[in-house]
Amino acid sequence: MKQIITFGEVLMRLSPEGNKKFMQANLLEFYFGGTEINVGISIANFGDKVKHISCVSNDFIGDTAISYIQKFGVSTSAIVRSSKPLGVYFLEVGAVMRPSSISYNRSHSSFSDIKPEMVDWSKILRKGKWIHWTGITPALCKGGYETLKAGLKIAKQLGLPVSADPTYRKGLWKYDENPKDVLSDLLNYSTIFIGGINEINEVLGTNYSYSNEDFIAASTELMENFPSIEKVFDKIRTSINSSWHKIRARMWNGKDFKETEDLDITHIIDRIGTGDAFAAGLIYALQRFDDHKSMEFASAACALKHTYEGDINYATVEEV
Repeated sequence: MKQIITFGEVLMRLSPEGNKKFMQANLLEFYFGGTEINVGISIANFGDKVKHISCVSNDFIGDTAISYIQKFGVSTSAIVRSSKPLGVYFLEVGAVMRPSSISYNRSHSSFSDIKPEMVDWSKILRKGKWIHWTGITPALCKGGYETLKAGLKIAKQLGLPVSADPTYRKGLWKYDENPKDVLSDLLNYSTIFIGGINEINEVLGTNYSYSNEDFIAASTELMENFPSIEKVFDKIRTSINSSWHKIRARMWNGKDFKETEDLDITHIIDRIGTGDAFAAGLIYALQRFDDHKSMEFASAACALKHTYEGDINYATVEEV
């Protein structure tokens, strides 16, 4: 059985219990996550084979992270080790009108040691059937960008589907590369775009609005600039307050526009990883269903993730 391939940093998350602020707390809960491994674990929970590629610390924290990933059935045989510490982030979970707060400690983490020669992409992708990347990985370090690009080149040669979630986080780009140029470079090897107007505007340097008409126009221009992209999917979140959101999805494939109904999430337990749950649902569903049903599946997976503490979506196919 061939594997879905994910590549990116593994992080430890530290949070006070419940909705406490750090200054209220004496105890912290920890979880492991990271946008790409969140996607990988969710897909594994749906029943597909998954391999995750990363670089984690060569200590008991790294051992624990690998053990955590393995318990979901995700292959860790391509994870390499570094003497640098695992990346960490700190999260205060908001409630009602109080938003969540987050702080990262990842600038010199173990993942910053990743280099193209550490990953045998030819061997890995011979057993691959899909590869997924996000804009977080090339933002973190030049090694992440170069290693990812090496894999995408081989994936393109093999004709594998490549899903891109080119999330742009300005604060992460600390090395001497232009984010727009890097993301554009990687999109030349991608076939499925998972992102909305913000991501398209960032890549194209445009100023499209959030209307369906502008979404179609933006997606059309994106596909003209990057001919390898076959479909554009967008998850739309409407926030009533920190505890109540609505989720729907829309897509453009060059010919047809499709959209789902809103799903009401009236009591959010944990929002972290919900976009990753959407991407995972989409990747799983597109291999089995038509575009509209795939969006419905992805939206439902995303909605369910809001009910689980931690970064990971534990939902099964039957629950979705």
